[in-house]
Amino acid sequence: MISMPALTEETRKGFTKQARDAAEDARVAVRNIRRDALSQLKDLVKEKEISEDEERRAADDVQKLTDKFVAEIEVSVKQKEADLMAV
Repeated sequence: MISMPALTEETRKGFTKQARDAAEDARVAVRNIRRDALSQLKDLVKEKEISEDEERRAADDVQKLTDKFVAEIEVSVKQKEADLMAV
């Protein structure tokens, strides 16, 4: 069996920074997906496939999903930071 030394505070802070960076990348990815979805909705309105009211409702749904996933990312990164900083 291999024994692993305990993580130093500096190492834990480094891992915490990596977790925050990964969370920011995830938030950016979610926002990019939102932007693409809203763009597709605008295209559908231009092509008269959906009405502006339907576009607004769909855009609200997209925003709610975006908010939900960004909140989940926040919870995950805060939990991971707490786990890493626990001695």
